[in-house]
Amino acid sequence: MTEIIETSNDGRYRLRLEPDTDAHNPRTMYDHLTHVITLPNNYYADVDKDGGGPLEDGWDQIKYRDNAVDLFTRWARIFHGAVAIEDQTHDGPSTIWYLMPEGIAEVTDPQEYIRSEIAEYRSWASGEVYGHIIEKAVTWKPVTDEHEDVIVGERTTWEEVTDGSCWGLVTYEWAEREARDQFTAYLESVR
Repeated sequence: MTEIIETSNDGRYRLRLEPDTDAHNPRTMYDHLTHVITLPNNYYADVDKDGGGPLEDGWDQIKYRDNAVDLFTRWARIFHGAVAIEDQTHDGPSTIWYLMPEGIAEVTDPQEYIRSEIAEYRSWASGEVYGHIIEKAVTWKPVTDEHEDVIVGERTTWEEVTDGSCWGLVTYEWAEREARDQFTAYLESVR
């Protein structure tokens, strides 16, 4: 569903948001501080591109035990100084997300940071990814062959401006905020 979210005061430019149906998994697009272990017996692919990160071997030793998640999170915290959060959802993979000490040192609140990465992944997995397009109104003025100075059937269409789009924005709120910022900057550059 395409949505026009803003039009310039003079009506010459507009900003559209639309779903990004070809967005890449954000876990594969760049390196993350948080590592993810996908629990066994899921019908889902592994969440993280590097498997389970630096503690994956430890997880592999215990992953089929009934208390594996509790053991792992305690072991990660005590022996490795990691912060770990289990994430179980009814419509996706069950996972353990964790930050190692070097990642913890880079963030203000490790648990909040992990939760934000979980939310980003879940939003992507549920298809909440958008792109924005800045368009310019273009007026077409066809002329007749007999009288080239007579304008017949003038019409206006919208065409995408060069460098006026961005895709892969996860969550509607973030996409809208980024789109409006880009639109404002673009309008200032053309004045």
